Amino acid sequence: MASCRSVTRWRSPGGVFRRCEPAGSARSRRRAGREMTKAGSLERDCWETVEHLGDDFFAHAVQPGPSVPPLDGEVPSVWERRRPGGPANAVHAERGAGPAGPLRVLEASGALLVAMVRTSASRTRAPHVFGASDPEGFAAMGVVEALVHTHDLARGLGLAWDPPADLCSRVLARLFPDAPSSTDPWPTLLWSTGRPELPGHPRLSSWRWDGT
Repeated sequence: MASCRSVTRWRSPGGVFRRCEPAGSARSRRRAGREMTKAGSLERDCWETVEHLGDDFFAHAVQPGPSVPPLDGEVPSVWERRRPGGPANAVHAERGAGPAGPLRVLEASGALLVAMVRTSASRTRAPHVFGASDPEGFAAMGVVEALVHTHDLARGLGLAWDPPADLCSRVLARLFPDAPSSTDPWPTLLWSTGRPELPGHPRLSSWRWDGT
C-alpha cells in the first residue's frame, strides 16, 4: 500500500497543520478519474472531500475575521450544493482546473486559516454551530478536519495514513475532553468523529466537539 507524506507544515498558537498528499502526487494528479473515487465511508467522492475540507478551513477562518465578531450568528456566506445530496459549501473548485484545482483551493484556504489564527487576539470569541470559540479552538477544528478527512481520502485511494499521536492527543484534549483516555489517540479521534468503533465503545451515530 502506498503512503502519505507531509509536504508542508504550518505552525499556529493552537497546533500544527499538516498538508499531506500522496507520495508520487505528481503522478497521481495525472490519473484521470481518481478524484471521482468514493472517499472512504463518506457519501461523497475524493474531489468533493478535498473541496469540503478547503471549505471547512475557509469557514473556520472567516468567523473571527470581523473587527467585532457577532456571537448571534456566523458570517453569512452562501452555502450551495452542486448536486442533490452533495456537501453544501461556500467554496468550490473549478472543475475545468482538473485534480490540481481542489488541492490549490485547499492550500489557499488552509493558509487563510493559519493567518487568521496567528493574527487574531487570543481573547477573540467568534461563533460556531457547536458554541463560540477562540482562535486556538478554530485552529484545533482545522487540525481535526485535516486529519480525519485525510483518513477518508487515504481509504478511498488505497493509501496508508497514520498521523502523529501527539497531534491527535492535543486536539482530543482541546475539543473532545470526554473522549476515552485509555486508547491510542488516533483511533480515539476517529471514533470521536463518528468513524470506526473502539474496543468497548460502539460506533457513534452522532458526534460534536466542544470548542468553547
